[in-house]
Amino acid sequence: MENQNALQNGALEGAAGNGGRSGDGSALIFLGTGCSSAVPNAMCLIQPSDPPCQVCSQSLSIPPDRNPNYRCNTSLLIDYCSSDGIRNYIIIDVGKTFREQVLRWFTFHNIPRVDSIVLTHEHADAILGLDDIRAIQPHSPTNDIDPTAIYLTRHSMDSIATKFPYLVQKKLREGQEVRRVAQLDWKIIEEHYDKPFVASGLKFFPLPVMHGEDYLCLGYLFGEKCKVAYISDVSRFPSNTEYGRCCIFSFSCVLTYIYTFKHFHFVGDVKCRDETSICYFVILMSL
Repeated sequence: MENQNALQNGALEGAAGNGGRSGDGSALIFLGTGCSSAVPNAMCLIQPSDPPCQVCSQSLSIPPDRNPNYRCNTSLLIDYCSSDGIRNYIIIDVGKTFREQVLRWFTFHNIPRVDSIVLTHEHADAILGLDDIRAIQPHSPTNDIDPTAIYLTRHSMDSIATKFPYLVQKKLREGQEVRRVAQLDWKIIEEHYDKPFVASGLKFFPLPVMHGEDYLCLGYLFGEKCKVAYISDVSRFPSNTEYGRCCIFSFSCVLTYIYTFKHFHFVGDVKCRDETSICYFVILMSL
């Protein structure tokens, strides 16, 4: 279920029952665990089968905070509290459902802002919410605000510059009027992905994985007392990608009988490594 298991003080704890974060320490909030088209599937609702799909039909009958079958694009919010008590909010991926995730889960957990963004790749379900970042930034008709840092690969940067040129443009052309858009500070992750980077005080280690044999996607390893490996889209781990021992290992796979070469398959590919430490698996499902 989205949002209901949070990493807090090195243990897996539930979210506050009356809305908002409870206690001190850091937390993980899964804003979305669904596929690119999200769940429910629109076709299941506008052209229902007989009998109706049990997953999609249930999605509209239960409140979102208690609903395992209403799931947005894969995204993770890290509520990071450093040792000096400073709290920062880091989000991994802002897909097509980002605005809905803000309205649903930011308000539920009292999340006041986003301090930095980390992108795994440049597919629609990871970046099409970039335009909506302006909605959670301070209002300025002249865009005179501090930009939000965003970490991404060179390939993602080039793709985003084509899809969202107005978010990348630094200077106005002659005669061009100022329009309010999201203010982003683009930070390119080094090409070999063998060095960590720091986003809002938290160190991230890139984990290159295959998302289909023709496409490289990044996962990330982070955490101080408790290591977390977060991998949103993966079909194969290259031999040089190491994530070591983790408290939480989150990755995507498909739960269908139809083979796909772009994601792990839950039945045949998901195997638990034999480790002595406790590891919680959070599986991001695609139907």
